[in-house]
Amino acid sequence: MNARKLAMITFRLLLLGFFVLVALDAFLDLGHPHWWNFLPLVAAFALVGVLNRWGGAPDNPQVGRDPVEVAPPVTGRWLALNSPADRTPSHGTHAYGQTFAIDLVAEPEPGARPEFSLLWPPARRPSAYPAFGAPLLAAADGTVVSASDTQRDHLSRTSLPALAYLMLFEASARETLGVRRLLGNHVVLDLGDGVYALYAHLSRGSLAVRPGERVRAGQLLARCGNSGNSTEPHVHFQLMDGPDPDTARGIPFHWPGLGVPRNGEAFEAPSAQSAPA
Repeated sequence: MNARKLAMITFRLLLLGFFVLVALDAFLDLGHPHWWNFLPLVAAFALVGVLNRWGGAPDNPQVGRDPVEVAPPVTGRWLALNSPADRTPSHGTHAYGQTFAIDLVAEPEPGARPEFSLLWPPARRPSAYPAFGAPLLAAADGTVVSASDTQRDHLSRTSLPALAYLMLFEASARETLGVRRLLGNHVVLDLGDGVYALYAHLSRGSLAVRPGERVRAGQLLARCGNSGNSTEPHVHFQLMDGPDPDTARGIPFHWPGLGVPRNGEAFEAPSAQSAPA
């Protein structure tokens, strides 16, 4: 077990320790000041500070490399969010190999996505979003390393109450349970030469491939969903230097003819037939 994996396991154990202490203190007299319950949480956040930097330069030799050219994982008109074209790490952390990750939401035309609401409705069904059920395609020829689609597609977190619930409770619980609960349903492809592609938040029961299968660029892998640590149906796409997000480091990518769209930028991805092989 390498140091990065050990650090992630320690982080989750510290989070679990905090929740256990709080639960025990609510029902039993543990005989110590209440603030002691928060010591594991403080230690966990201190470790997060280290993990958030781990994977950036100079720790990550992938940071200075040329971007890997792959095809977009979607077709049609989409919107880029949390783009590495605007900042790295794109999601505020190098952890889970997501230094150069990007989020994509479908927007067939302006205004097609439901807007963020302050209070009402507090949540929407995944089917209310045009991304839900959209095909996700292999970005290059490769081999399926891992694939999972048993987690449910939950309601959106696109209101202030739902977002507060996600940030204060759900996200921490998913962190404690491990990377699979953060990714939700997902696929990892081995593209060769030490490059792996990750697709996260897939729809339940939508997998069209299985581990060990060889795929071609543009081949259907699964469909977009709202599983895992997701606010609305979208696909989280990233390249990394290993198959395990706990230990992998991010790799920059480039889409032919598109580059890397910036935050809020709409782009038209080519059809699977015209995607580069």
